[in-house]
Amino acid sequence: MLFRRFLPSLLSLVSLFQPLTTQAQQRSAQRPIPTRTSPPPTITAAETVPAADQWLQPGDRLQVRLTGTSGAQATFLDGQPLTELLPGQAQGQRGVYQGTYVVRPGDTLQNRTLRFQLLSKDSLVAIAFSKNTVRFLSPNVPQLARTKGELAYLNYGLGEDRLGGAKLGYLDSAVALHLTGRVGNQYRVQLSQNHTAWVPQEVVRLLPPGGFVPSSLTGSWSVQGDSAYDYVRVPLTQRLPYRSQLLTEPSRLVVDIFGATSNTNWITQRDGLQALGDVMYEQLQPDVFRLVLHLRHRQSWGYHIGYRGNMLEIRVKRPPYKLQLRGLTVALDAGHGGTNVGATGRSGAREKDLTLAIALKLQRELEQAGARVLMTRTTDATVDNGDRVLLLRRLNPDLLVSIHVNSSGNATVQGTSTYYRYVAFRPLSAALYAQMRATGLAGFGNVGSFNFGLNGPTEYPNALVETAFVSNPEDEKRLANPQFQQRMAEAMRKGLVQFLRQSRAPGLRGWFGKQPAEE
Repeated sequence: MLFRRFLPSLLSLVSLFQPLTTQAQQRSAQRPIPTRTSPPPTITAAETVPAADQWLQPGDRLQVRLTGTSGAQATFLDGQPLTELLPGQAQGQRGVYQGTYVVRPGDTLQNRTLRFQLLSKDSLVAIAFSKNTVRFLSPNVPQLARTKGELAYLNYGLGEDRLGGAKLGYLDSAVALHLTGRVGNQYRVQLSQNHTAWVPQEVVRLLPPGGFVPSSLTGSWSVQGDSAYDYVRVPLTQRLPYRSQLLTEPSRLVVDIFGATSNTNWITQRDGLQALGDVMYEQLQPDVFRLVLHLRHRQSWGYHIGYRGNMLEIRVKRPPYKLQLRGLTVALDAGHGGTNVGATGRSGAREKDLTLAIALKLQRELEQAGARVLMTRTTDATVDNGDRVLLLRRLNPDLLVSIHVNSSGNATVQGTSTYYRYVAFRPLSAALYAQMRATGLAGFGNVGSFNFGLNGPTEYPNALVETAFVSNPEDEKRLANPQFQQRMAEAMRKGLVQFLRQSRAPGLRGWFGKQPAEE
């Protein structure tokens, strides 16, 4: 009975608080529920691959890489997609995106940085730009250039090491080049339809737009000799790029002229030829004209290619009058010097001092044998390698020996070695190596295709001698010993004598007559 008496009062009390509870619930329902949001995407790196200024033409691939937040959507170049790599493809790293775009005809891009975009799942965007610029070339407006300076050259590709890129060959000045690409400071050159090369930026000057792709017909050409050289002269309408190879067995010089097509109807061979035998040509491709010049002597003594106006002239050197040291002009190059110290041994022996000491001793040895000796340096002077090459070109020696000392990060490596670039000059390198081994030095090898500046000239046989390893304690003692320096100088003199003997054709009594014996 008591409960029934108080029930209406309790119900009234509940109804009194019910609107308050409902309002609280409504306010709670209207308040937003906190949500966990992702951090905005970030880009830590955005670059072209390779990371260098580039020129590209239709058909080339523009490659890019972006590093940033993983799991996002990445684009470049106004919407081109990038693909995120699996960690196993990116050395375990997440958030690495890569993309490729093949340039199409009609694409335009003028030395512009590239825009990258990273879009998260929450539609948040990060934007970055490449440090390097990209240009799309138009085939309808060829980019032309001309070589400049006395030591312009072409490289096979973009590879680099301490000796530079692998060289295709040297060119005369003002040679016309068709540029079809660029990576960093190297321009791609379209030599012919099927041949490309690369040329350093510092040895060319760009021409204004409006030129035609270099090409020429060949005229009828001539072969003749004077008192010093044999010459081949091929008329062209402009200076085209070329490549040469000096081959053996049989001994012959092969020269390819890129962009040239034959209109040669005869080859006039005049009197006075002494170094050249049969001469002929081939049209290897519609835009590659090849000259094949057979040499009368087993050992080539060098050649020079250049232009007189638009006439390509190949000057072929003859053997010395007598194949002996007496009367021979020998150039000696003491490596390094001045501020260019070179390698240093543990005991402090310096390459620049050792090479000069050995070269001066070899100079005395050769002069006592009757040779005329030309030195690239006789003191502790700084001489640029390019300046040495130009000096030797002017002095025109019969041959060159460049003297160095070797070094290795492994102190146990020791021995002597010789180096040549052109296979036709290998006999000089091999003869020097054999005599250096006779001093008791261990053999490190006779190395070919050596891309060193002093081995580059084709005008005279040349070889580089790495006498021994200054990084090896035993070799360093030998190198610093004046008596052993003298032994090495005598060995190199004997190596030159051996080379001269081997240069005489079998069954002949020398070039002009009987050769005197010498040791």
